[in-house]
Amino acid sequence: MQRVMLVLFIASELCFYLLIAQTGIVEIFNSDIYAIAPLPIGGILGSVLSYYINIKNKNKLLMFLSLQFTITLFYPNLSTLMLFILGLSVGAIAPLLINELKKATSLELGFALTLSYVSGTFLFNYDAYLRGDLAIGLTLIAIFSLIFMSKNSFKYSTLNNFTLSMMVLWVFLDSALFETLSRDLNIPIWRDGYSIQIALFHIIGVAVALKYKIDKNQQELLIITLFAVSYLLYFISEAFILSLVYPFVISYYNVVILQNILTKDLKTIAFYMIFIGWIASAVGLFVALEQLMLYVPIIFLIIFFKIIILQNNKNYIVQNKEVQNV
Repeated sequence: MQRVMLVLFIASELCFYLLIAQTGIVEIFNSDIYAIAPLPIGGILGSVLSYYINIKNKNKLLMFLSLQFTITLFYPNLSTLMLFILGLSVGAIAPLLINELKKATSLELGFALTLSYVSGTFLFNYDAYLRGDLAIGLTLIAIFSLIFMSKNSFKYSTLNNFTLSMMVLWVFLDSALFETLSRDLNIPIWRDGYSIQIALFHIIGVAVALKYKIDKNQQELLIITLFAVSYLLYFISEAFILSLVYPFVISYYNVVILQNILTKDLKTIAFYMIFIGWIASAVGLFVALEQLMLYVPIIFLIIFFKIIILQNNKNYIVQNKEVQNV
């Protein structure tokens, strides 16, 4: 039962972030980046507080979940101050939640992510103005689950350690495309009958990331290539294939990020979340709202050149070692 509670806790809070903090708030404030600015500002401060408040992590989670619950009672009629407080609570919960993931096995991590992705996909079309009950329900599930969660932790290790800058890049690419697609009437894959394919390939993405381990450079190249293909499919308005490729890469890279972050301590996780959870997402939202998507392919060219150069250098070093051994 404790393992089930852990999965429910993770899935419910991830759904809350997607459906309320990320998409719901943006929609009810008509994508006004200045109006929603208190949310990421509060999120950054919350990430800092998640480490510096000197009480047990479970008590921190209960405190910030209670704060989140209080604000959801007023949803969607949120003032500037309420937005800031909501950002504060969500920002603090995120690194604490990731730290709690250390208690999950790889299978439980997969179930939690799958449940959140599938639920988020099928609830995405639910009117943002009517998500108040959903916000309350998800928060109550998280609070209830937290009370009965397991206390045992696993020792996590990862084959590939990616830099923070690379993970920030992935989140930026995801955020810019997601925020653009959610507003584009020509290719609205979440609102145009592709929910089953999207949910299925979210599940496949999680499963592949957890099951198969590949070299760091190959994994980096795979993620960037899949993002490049996703952007290409968006530009040529190929909705069906996009609904397969894009959910896969979302799930895949998020598993990779979590596997990397789970090896860190809470202070480092909180620091990472400032850049991954808030800054990268905010910049991606800005690109989508200012219609700057045509400039994003330049980033792909730079990254591809970087990967090719690094791979050539690696091959050169290997060849030199072989020559020296001879």
